[in-house]
Amino acid sequence: MNASHISVNGVNKVFASDQREVVALKDITLDIPQGQFVCLLGPSGCGKSTLLNAIAGFSLPSSGSITAGGKQVNGPGPDRGMVFQEYALFPWMTVEKNIAFGLEIKGVDAASIQSTVATLLAKLGLSDFRNRFPKDLSGGMRQRVAIARILALDSPIMLMDEPFGALDALTRRNLQDELLRIWAELGKTVIFVTHSIEEAIYLADRIVVMTYRPGTVKRDLLVDLPRLRDPSSPAFNTLKRELGQLVMEEQQRHHDAELIAAVD
Repeated sequence: MNASHISVNGVNKVFASDQREVVALKDITLDIPQGQFVCLLGPSGCGKSTLLNAIAGFSLPSSGSITAGGKQVNGPGPDRGMVFQEYALFPWMTVEKNIAFGLEIKGVDAASIQSTVATLLAKLGLSDFRNRFPKDLSGGMRQRVAIARILALDSPIMLMDEPFGALDALTRRNLQDELLRIWAELGKTVIFVTHSIEEAIYLADRIVVMTYRPGTVKRDLLVDLPRLRDPSSPAFNTLKRELGQLVMEEQQRHHDAELIAAVD
């Protein structure tokens, strides 16, 4: 756990148009050890997804550098699996075929694919749905398929962009527990974007609170609470209030910036 698995070094991201430049990220520096579960927390516009996409290699920094496993991130790679909020499943493929797709592209032999898919179907409670299409599944089941597809590739790093944000409360908690079980079992490094303070505390070893634009690190704190965590416990709620104050400050900055822009 001491080796740095992901290093973000002085990262800046500027989006430019004919009208203006928007500084989305400013001087972000983070070192994330192997196997750590990190949540990026903050209001809309703080650059959480922009930072995640930079680590994924989908949108490279304007300056600064990112390494994963000691290698420079210059684009997407099989060492970094991404789970999106919108599931990103192939609608014409069954659950089984969606999970197998990445392995087939890699040229893995059929017997190994069959074994891996069967294991993941069982692990994520999908065995009875293997021949269903995404349209026939609930949101929670679709997200299970999306997670299984990433696990099939055995990427050491899982990047998750508000994957449970569109789910009802019960399904969300069930999938949070499922994710924690998988994480503990497989030792993945997880970077998880969320707006939810309670979700961040429930899941993370470490919470990085980001500021409203430009996105910088406002607070980087370790969550020193035993697992499984009880959201009704005094310690949980003390941390929830502390994080709530930090996020509220950035929401107010966002509100003030919108008022100034409206006047201008």
